[in-house]
Order: sequence, then structure tokens, then C-alpha cells
Amino acid sequence: MRVFVTGATGLTGSTVVAELLGNGHTVLALARSDASALAAEAAGAEPLRGALADLDVLRAGAARADGVVHLAFGNDFSNPEALAKNVDEESAALAALGEELVGSDRPLVTVSGTPHTPGRPSTEADPVPTDGPVGGRGRAVTAILGLATRGVRSTAVRLPRTVHNEGTGGFAGLLTDIARRNGVSGYPDDGMQRWPAVHALDAAVLFRLALEGADAGTVWHAVADEGDRVRDIAEVIGRRLGLPVESVPSSTYGPLGPIFASDQPSSSVHTRQALGWEPKHPALLEDLENIRP
Repeated sequence: MRVFVTGATGLTGSTVVAELLGNGHTVLALARSDASALAAEAAGAEPLRGALADLDVLRAGAARADGVVHLAFGNDFSNPEALAKNVDEESAALAALGEELVGSDRPLVTVSGTPHTPGRPSTEADPVPTDGPVGGRGRAVTAILGLATRGVRSTAVRLPRTVHNEGTGGFAGLLTDIARRNGVSGYPDDGMQRWPAVHALDAAVLFRLALEGADAGTVWHAVADEGDRVRDIAEVIGRRLGLPVESVPSSTYGPLGPIFASDQPSSSVHTRQALGWEPKHPALLEDLENIRP
């Protein structure tokens, strides 16, 4: 299968590209810079120059492919306006990709996030939020899944708050970056909030499985760790960086503060049973031992 991948050179995207290439597929990779194009080419993919905002390029990429995996998202979380811009850009990109595939029965696998369900781990049957700081992402993904009735084999792989590899990535990676800047390894409130996590190499396998065989309109959870306490995460970060560990205001995390402060464990029981997916790589707390001062 020839697969058009957005976000192909990011932490998760690069592992997805390797997984696809290693299993007999070819990859057309969206590349927004010369450096990204070179990285995609070095990985064995064909680069297609353009950014997520270049809707004509996205349509052309989808038209040239047997399937699409969408992973790209802006990395500016500095303020609410920047986050909203990221969400709006992604929503327009997904709509363009989806419309290009209508009536083709080709797969479109989009990335999503595991939802927050108070009092219990979320499951694949739970809806994603359509309000709050990232509610627009939920609305966009819901629309893509709705294309199942219009001849698109659309599915969503929900990633947990931390997708990690060699001690970097996801919310835990943001905690590490903030700790380096502030000189303290912080956690919101009492730190008893639980965040799900998955190793990027395990997540990549699930994206491939969904692309190859998931039914239209289905949702999957790439969750290996059901919920690691944020304080435990902060303690590993603090020990590795030689920094004190303490509670900090939620405002420390900018527009992501409300999300960081919530308890959000998640389950992948259905995904494992239905697709035969089984995580094999190190769990988050073990992987964070790779952090270097």
C-alpha cells in the first residue's frame, strides 16, 4: 500500500513510517522544510513538500495514495491563541484529506486523544470532548469518523497524554522541558492525577494495524500504561535532572494547565482483543530513566 503520512518526521510519525516501510508499504511523507524532506528521504520515504496549512498539497498527497495516516499537529502551546490556531489548522487539514477520499473506500487513520471520564478509565466507547481547550480536535475527528457512511474507511487511533521514546515525548516530555527551564520538577496539585502512556514504537504498530484492517468508523486506544501518577513522573524527572520535586500552580503549564491537572486514566482492553495489539516496549517510568541532565 502507498501511504500518505502527515507528521512523518515527528517522534511518533518517524516510528510509524519505519513500521510501514518494514511491513511492505511505501510512504509519501509531507515535509514542511528541507530538513524534514531530507529526514523523510533518509528514512526511505518519498517527501512531498508542504505544510499542514497547504490544503492543495494535502489533497494531492491523498490522491496519490492508497491510504492516509494523519499525525501532524502544531507544537506551539505557549498561549490559548496559539493552541486554537493549531486546532483550526488541523481541522481544515482533516476536512481536506477526508473530502479527497470520499467514495474511494480507502483508509484514513487520524490521530486523536484518549478522553477524560471522571471516576474510571476511559474506553474506546467513550466520546472525545468537543469543548474545552482542544474541543475542536474532537469535533474534527468525529466528522472524519462520520465519513464512514460516505465511502471512506476512516478510523481514529487515540494516543494517551504521553507517547515516549528514549525518555522524551508527550506530556512527560513537556514536564521535563519545563523542569529544565524552571529549576524544579513540578506537578499540578497533589500529583495524584494519572496519565496514560505508550511507547512510540508500540503506537506505530497500532497505526499500521488500523490502516491495514480496521473497519470504517472505529476507534482504538494506543494505551500501554493505564495511568501513571504525575507525581511519580515528576520524581523520576527530578532525580534524573538533579532538581527538587514539588507541586506548582497549574498556570505553570499555560493553556494546557486544566488538562495537566485532570485525572485521566485510559484502557485499551478492546483494542488488544479486537486487533491483537500488544505493547512490548518499556513503560513510561522505565523509559524516563533515559533522561540525561
